[in-house]
Amino acid sequence: MNSKDLPETQNLTRRERRMSMTLASIFALRMLGLFMIMPIFSLYAPHYQGATPFLIGIALGIYGISSGLLQAPWGWLSDKYGRKPIIIIGLLLFALGSVVAALSHSMMLLVIGRFLQGFGAVGSTVLAYLADLTRPEVRTRAMAMVGMTIGSSFVLAMVLGPMLSTVIGLSGIFGLTAILAVIASLTVAYALPTPDKLVQHPDQFLEPVQIGQTLKNRDLLRLNFGIFVLHAILTATFIVLPNILINGAKIDLDHQWMVYLPVLVLAFVFMVPMIIIAEKRRHMKSVLLLAIIGLIIAEIAFSLLHDNRMMIGLTIWLFFTAFTTLEAILPSWVSKVAPVKRKGTALGLYSSSQFLGAFAGGAIGGWLYMGVHYHIVYLFCVILLAVWFWGASRMNPPVYLTTRILSINTDTDVISLERNLLMVAGVAEAVVNKQEAVVYLKVDSKIVDNDVIMSLISGRSD
Repeated sequence: MNSKDLPETQNLTRRERRMSMTLASIFALRMLGLFMIMPIFSLYAPHYQGATPFLIGIALGIYGISSGLLQAPWGWLSDKYGRKPIIIIGLLLFALGSVVAALSHSMMLLVIGRFLQGFGAVGSTVLAYLADLTRPEVRTRAMAMVGMTIGSSFVLAMVLGPMLSTVIGLSGIFGLTAILAVIASLTVAYALPTPDKLVQHPDQFLEPVQIGQTLKNRDLLRLNFGIFVLHAILTATFIVLPNILINGAKIDLDHQWMVYLPVLVLAFVFMVPMIIIAEKRRHMKSVLLLAIIGLIIAEIAFSLLHDNRMMIGLTIWLFFTAFTTLEAILPSWVSKVAPVKRKGTALGLYSSSQFLGAFAGGAIGGWLYMGVHYHIVYLFCVILLAVWFWGASRMNPPVYLTTRILSINTDTDVISLERNLLMVAGVAEAVVNKQEAVVYLKVDSKIVDNDVIMSLISGRSD
């Protein structure tokens, strides 16, 4: 084996690829339901009984409250009762919320429906299920497949929302979301096997006893604040942007997909070199700060150039290029900073911050839009981004470590293996999980000698 070849570069088996794609499709179906309403919600919601900009903002973001609070409990329950029943229950609750929203005629009922949708926060549980069904050596690649599917579903949702709404309306979109959730739950029930045994994955779920220690890490706090701001400004922006496209740029709703499709595709195309610069060239902090500046410029441009079609299109492209870049590098940074033993807790707090940001952006953005001109919403976003930029500029550049998950023998001497692995150049952390029969490593892939690692794990003396 070449010393620079990593064990996890082995190909997924046909079964692992099928399981990965099936679980990725479950993610995609739920994401479609959540994001299809984003570009149309503020256009239809004012027609509901009792609608105000503030309640519209609450309804748009309130799923973040229930999602943020329930994501970790779903994970704990899945460790105890199994992944499959917990995921199915979560998806059916998401479907129930979608039905309530589809049948509602008042804003309060719509808010309740959106709150119930947040009960479907089974993302971490789906990833744990994926970990159950794949070998440790290929798990990173399987997770990457899910990530790509999530990004693709976001683009598809932003395009399908305006297209479908002109035919079936907002209620129809919610009804379609319920159908997608039921399809996803049936897929879990009949297309996925039940794992032979339940295994706790420390890199997946938040552990309450670790929260205190995790919150002491200032860089992790700044990253949590960053994802909070990112989703707050996304939700606040889409309280105003759909109206600007119609009233300012004079782009009819049934033609708005023609704006979103090309700019989102281009945004993903331009995101790729940004990620390469951040990860491969190791300029993550510079890319982070540049992307935040891009969002600040976009928010200012939304406010000033709202009646120019060409400039609005360019601004949406800049917004989503920066947004998707940050969506990609922030969790990667969290994984680099968080200790192996607290990675699940760090990512859990990060995900909760994301959902709570969506709620805060909707609530505050709607409240500001209710009493003042829409310019104040964009000003709010600029202020949040400026605070984030200041905090991010004070962060330490991440140490470029990669997490490796490798299988070990069940009779391995844990203490001896961990001690010997930590003596290998390029290994920063080594944590053995005997229940999973794996070792979690954090390594500098540019200097670590993987032949030595595999020798230690296999028990060879050479």
